Amino acid sequence: MPIADAYRSFAPNLTGPAVGGFDIVPDDGTDLPALPRALMVTVGGDVAVQFRDGATLTLPGLTPGVIYPLRPVRVLATGTTATGLKGLV
Repeated sequence: MPIADAYRSFAPNLTGPAVGGFDIVPDDGTDLPALPRALMVTVGGDVAVQFRDGATLTLPGLTPGVIYPLRPVRVLATGTTATGLKGLV
């Protein structure tokens, strides 16, 4: 029997809960498979990202388990020390 979903008629949006996710492997030359609505790390550290406009930014000292509302196109290996990165969609 399928699980009941009282919100199935609502369109996903940036303020709603995540409806999926994927593991992120930092890579200086490859975009993420999907544009996430947020990032999370399981082991804290720095995360270097690239945004759609090409701007790059290193976010220092991210805390494990915190959901960061970032929408990068790429997570860079250079400058990223955090591990267990997750993209939430």
